[in-house]
Amino acid sequence: MSEPLAQYLTSEFWHAFTVLLRISAFVSVMPAFGERTVPTRVKMGIAIAFTAIVAPALGERFEPVNFAAFARLAMTEIVVGLVLGIMVRLFVLGLQTAGSIAAQATSLSQILGGAAVEPVPAMGFLLVMAGLTLAVMTGLHVRAAEYAILSYQLFPAGTLPNASDLTRWGVGQIATVFALAFSLAAPFVIASLIYNLAMGAINRAMPQLMVAFVGAPVITFGGLFILFAATPLLLTIWVDAVNDFLMNPLGGPR
Repeated sequence: MSEPLAQYLTSEFWHAFTVLLRISAFVSVMPAFGERTVPTRVKMGIAIAFTAIVAPALGERFEPVNFAAFARLAMTEIVVGLVLGIMVRLFVLGLQTAGSIAAQATSLSQILGGAAVEPVPAMGFLLVMAGLTLAVMTGLHVRAAEYAILSYQLFPAGTLPNASDLTRWGVGQIATVFALAFSLAAPFVIASLIYNLAMGAINRAMPQLMVAFVGAPVITFGGLFILFAATPLLLTIWVDAVNDFLMNPLGGPR
């Protein structure tokens, strides 16, 4: 760079700063570390910590030769970082979708619906909080650092992702996440189907019985019991899916 300040900045600085651009965008939308409840200063500290891990692991050095090259590099790195973070963030949306499906199926969708930052049913809020906690405890930060290092092989610095390839990757990831969400909510949907069939049969056999007064406590208790019994297994499946994606981002739907 031709500016007077550039003579005091070494190649190591530009390399670290370029990595920080991608990492900061990635952390801003990353699950757990990029939540709205996390203060901006904490997010910046996390981004710097990830940069200190990722930058030395890269063999290539990034040093713009002029302001135009730096502007292009900054734009592409921020875009790539956001793409990387959004792809992982989709798993959180999938967990929220699973909670919403489960809550609707078991008539629990209106309890504490606005307790979270995002308006989701209480069942979805509990699943998301438990899932993020379990992910962090099982090494989400390690997988995220590996994912960031691998991203430079998928998207070299200074190069915008190909639109058609990015579209296919995004559509495949969305399909994977929705399939995972429905799979996680399947026990609640099956229980709701059995409940409705049973209530329909009882109503036909005894029309004078107010089946709603009998069935409402049953489906509520059943939904809470399934949540209590199945949550450990459901969260384990979800965390495994997140780790599989971070280790093999282009693996596609299973």
